[in-house]
Amino acid sequence: MEILEAAFIRKEVDRCITRFPFFICLLLILPIAICAQDVLSNNDGPYVFYTSDSIIVKTITEKWGVPLVVINTYKTSEKQNIPLKIRFSKKRKYNFDVRLQPNIQNEQSVWGQPSKLLALSDIEGQFEALRDLLLTNKVIDKKYNWIFGNGHVVICGDLFDRGLYVPEELWLLYKLEVDAKAKGGYFHIILGNHDIMNLSGDFRYVQPKYFEIAQLMGVDYATLYAENTELGRWLRSKNIIEKIGENLCVHGGISPKLNELQLPIEEINKRSRPFYDQPEINDPNINLVVSPFFEGSTSPFWYRGYFIMPRATQAQVDSTLKLYDCKTIIVGHTIVKSNVASYYHNKVIGIDVNQHAGKHEGALFENGQWYRISTKEKKKPLPQVP
Repeated sequence: MEILEAAFIRKEVDRCITRFPFFICLLLILPIAICAQDVLSNNDGPYVFYTSDSIIVKTITEKWGVPLVVINTYKTSEKQNIPLKIRFSKKRKYNFDVRLQPNIQNEQSVWGQPSKLLALSDIEGQFEALRDLLLTNKVIDKKYNWIFGNGHVVICGDLFDRGLYVPEELWLLYKLEVDAKAKGGYFHIILGNHDIMNLSGDFRYVQPKYFEIAQLMGVDYATLYAENTELGRWLRSKNIIEKIGENLCVHGGISPKLNELQLPIEEINKRSRPFYDQPEINDPNINLVVSPFFEGSTSPFWYRGYFIMPRATQAQVDSTLKLYDCKTIIVGHTIVKSNVASYYHNKVIGIDVNQHAGKHEGALFENGQWYRISTKEKKKPLPQVP
């Protein structure tokens, strides 16, 4: 937020507090705060909550400059017919609808080699960046139809934080996951450190907008992605590491400690999943087994050793590839000026770029070769960095 905008909001808050009760003041000030940062929409959601016998859908919509909470309640038996409408108040051409999946199952960990694989990472609530990357590279058309055939897309972590359109981004991924399967393709979503942080109660990078929205709906922020929500259940079904053909896809990387454990990919996901939303593990016996997957120096979604000191050796990279019978490790998490590029003699591909600064890029495997892709130019052979 610019200083001038922030000063204006503070002035409006002070003026409002002297004239209105707090709740009314929140209704008046929230749209000002959001508008100051916003370019796409003042709407938010929907958020889908489950109770013992009903489904509750809450959406933030704007009317006469005031954010309103719209609540619809459905019977559980009506799940397949609930219309979820994602609406952008300032860019209506971005609108789309979603149907709830009949059931959500944990993702498998190992996949065959697709003919095409588009790899992205660290979208972090930048809906427009995601949309443009998928459009430019002919994964979807302007109506969000899947046109990538039997190709696969993988997002190597970090869906949350910093950006202003997290639920809209999540619902688009949720929709494309279903559409890709129907057309013979697949959309893989791997969790990164920011995703685990949001599930486990570490909200240090969350946009303030979302705390205000949760308060407006009468809940705390953690409730928006709890186990009794659709997006919460869906996120908990995702992996922290997958093998897609010849590629090991992970957010941060594989540390020396994980190499030493010699664990199958399926086992890493199986051991980690029950603790995605646990802020701490109190049982020392469980902690001993699980800690390598969550501690910063060893965790596959925190590790940065391919890019910063202490740097991984070529032998370490080769050991990981041999262990998992892969040719390439694809990672996000760490922004390097040379990204998107290949490292370690073409055995590590770094795909994290600063989406918030307008650099929208990824990597594409097609016809047996890796390319760097963006929203601004044609694909180019992937640069190799010594």
